[in-house]
Amino acid sequence: MMDEIDSRLLAAVQANAQITAQELGELLRLSASQAARRRARLEAEGLITGYVARLSPARLGLTVQAFVQVQMAAHSPEAAREFLRLIATLPEVVACWTLTGEADYLLRVWCADLPALNALIHERLLPNPAVARVQSQIVMAQPKADAGLPV
Repeated sequence: MMDEIDSRLLAAVQANAQITAQELGELLRLSASQAARRRARLEAEGLITGYVARLSPARLGLTVQAFVQVQMAAHSPEAAREFLRLIATLPEVVACWTLTGEADYLLRVWCADLPALNALIHERLLPNPAVARVQSQIVMAQPKADAGLPV
């Protein structure tokens, strides 16, 4: 069972995954060892599933972010498996969701430039026999950065 301290701990870890047990304890008004034990319990219970570093796309030469909707030509389990195998090989695809509605999948992609996005769509996605249609939306700006979950 989560309590208010657990919620505050989760919010703090989302904001700074490198927060030390000492800093966490000060924030939560617990000892460092109590804070560390709580964090370990939340990890063991699966509420904290991992830690990541946020990288700067611009510093990595990635200037185009896009959302790509994919409509499948066939809806068989094998077609889905084949498409997901392809997606797993594409480092530009940083997230993939299955959807209800007209599109079957929504991909979030980062590319170096527009020619790279064009190549991804026309040379990797559309040639796949399971893909019927692709529609992309290029992100112009991101007024709200990716945020943690509400806790």
